[in-house]
Amino acid sequence: MDDITPEITRDIYGMPAFVTMTVADISRTVDWYVNGLDFISLFSMPGPDARPALVHLRRWRYQDILVRPGLPPAGGEWTLSFLATAEQLDAVAERARRHGGGLVDGPAETPWNTRDLRLTDPDGYTVVYTARRPEGRRDERFDAMMEREARRQLGDH
Repeated sequence: MDDITPEITRDIYGMPAFVTMTVADISRTVDWYVNGLDFISLFSMPGPDARPALVHLRRWRYQDILVRPGLPPAGGEWTLSFLATAEQLDAVAERARRHGGGLVDGPAETPWNTRDLRLTDPDGYTVVYTARRPEGRRDERFDAMMEREARRQLGDH
């Protein structure tokens, strides 16, 4: 994770995974992700009434969200996590807080050596930006445990 190069691309490619969210107000949702967070609107497909029937949002390569109008699902917790860099979390949190319209929690360090920013959009969907904690702020015991577990799973006791 330390050597990632965050890049937003406008390439059209076969997406190995993506999420589709049904939202009450597609314009409000697109505004939250584009102006409140750091996504781009890759394209919008109009419906029969000329209003957007589908909007493709993208953050980095393979971090795609499709939004379409409808009623958001009721009940239960829904969370989507995206890889981020530790350096960008504070700026995204501040941008989202200034924008308003959603909830911002963090960033905060986790017991599993990440620093997470938890954001809840206007429809109640939760997005977590998760970044590896920088050197010097990691829990060495957790790293050692993960190394032991990786070796155990590979059969290299």
